[in-house]
Amino acid sequence: MADTVIRAGKLGKSFIIGHNKFQHSAILGEALVRSARSVVRKGADMLRGRAVVEGDELEEFWALRDVDFEIKRGEVVSIIGRNGAGKTTLLKILSRILEPTTGQVELNGRVASLLEVGTGFHPELTGRENIFLNGAILGMTRREVLTKFDQIVDFSGVEKFLDTPVKRYSVGMYARLAFSVAAHLETDILFVDEVLAVGDAEFQKRCLDRMSEVASAGRTVLFVSHNLAAVTALTRRGIVLKDGQLIFDGPVEAAVAHYSASLAKGKASRDWGRGRHSAIIAADLLDVHGMPTDAYEPGTPIRLRLEVDASDTLGLGFNMQLRDANNLPVGFYSSNAFSQRTLPSQPGRYVCTFDLQPLFLASGDYSFDLTTVSPPAVVDHDVPNAILFHVATCSPGGIAYDFNQNQGDGVLALQLEGRLRIESKPPAAD
Repeated sequence: MADTVIRAGKLGKSFIIGHNKFQHSAILGEALVRSARSVVRKGADMLRGRAVVEGDELEEFWALRDVDFEIKRGEVVSIIGRNGAGKTTLLKILSRILEPTTGQVELNGRVASLLEVGTGFHPELTGRENIFLNGAILGMTRREVLTKFDQIVDFSGVEKFLDTPVKRYSVGMYARLAFSVAAHLETDILFVDEVLAVGDAEFQKRCLDRMSEVASAGRTVLFVSHNLAAVTALTRRGIVLKDGQLIFDGPVEAAVAHYSASLAKGKASRDWGRGRHSAIIAADLLDVHGMPTDAYEPGTPIRLRLEVDASDTLGLGFNMQLRDANNLPVGFYSSNAFSQRTLPSQPGRYVCTFDLQPLFLASGDYSFDLTTVSPPAVVDHDVPNAILFHVATCSPGGIAYDFNQNQGDGVLALQLEGRLRIESKPPAAD
């Protein structure tokens, strides 16, 4: 269709990675034979124009496999997934930085990519010179860059340092200028990777506003980010990748929920490991009967039970960070703040139960990050998303309205005391 600007069909990308079969325990003869084979193989790879890979054994690793999707003109689409899911590899293929191993990509329009901070910048050139250099790399004429030059500089906020070599810029200044160039040049498609994380909150807001303006002008934006709040605010469609495969493509709210659910399954079966002196073995949210549950009733006490193994006499305490479905912090609890009790000084395994204040949490998904802390406030063992739970409905005071995160109502439904006075006002005299 004419409105389709990006089409990917059976897209796949594989890399050859190496592994060292023999470690330091290998005898001298094995080491010599291994070194000789490695030299011969590397020489053959160089003669054939292939990438030289370190290691005794080679493995074919698929970063992407059988990815299919279409994106229409003017769509703002987010690509989400865990680290290593294939998000950046996908953007690099779409940007023609990498060639796909299988499948094909069709692009209809000029593309601007912001995949790494300072992409296309020369460190020895000034900010002014790099604006023109980056514009030329993106296929713009000098006249087109001049037309947008003042807007780029004003948006970036680096006017004072415009004639300073960018090698002296901070990472944040680099990101400001790089994003400003990519966002203001007249391209049809804009790819943005997780570069906004280096900017401050005010600049991130301006970037999101700018991408909204770009989309409103009929240009297409692909946005990769782990900031689920920004993803939900900016985009209307989400693509979820897992282990190089596309597992969901649909409305962004459903995509975020699908991604969060996949995280929950992964966390439940993983080994939490241990810190230097302690390990959180198990953690549960308890219901009113003291039984483990994954559902919380708003307005009731929050009860958490932790099983901890302490291997040293440190008197450990605990920190608990409550987060919403977008991974944004809602509340922070420290055992030192509401209790002077710590783990006994003797090494051993202990069960700790916490009773926290009731909260009217809006309906949605939540999690607790758990941390053991040794004096003075030194983190020993950190377990993100250790406890995951869901709030079905929240109607404080018995009102019919259901406070819901997905409806933009916020996270906490507060009951505020107050009075309402209504007085009739006589009509004004003619």
